[in-house]
Amino acid sequence: MLALRLPSEIEERLEALAKATGRTKSFYAREAILEHLDDLEDIYLAEKTLEQVRRGEMTTHSLDDVERDLGLAD
Repeated sequence: MLALRLPSEIEERLEALAKATGRTKSFYAREAILEHLDDLEDIYLAEKTLEQVRRGEMTTHSLDDVERDLGLAD
């Protein structure tokens, strides 16, 4: 269960969309969350990884080095 407050203009748009399509506001809220959840997770993971790299807790490898190590370099 999730409850959230939306600005009135968003609430009105959501209500209008729901009425126009015969769907519920919850349906569209769920769709919006699912549409963007992957992106939010990716951003969080990237930021966390960047911090680890900056603190020296994780190393990086260039594409050129990886290709050379795997025998894929030109």
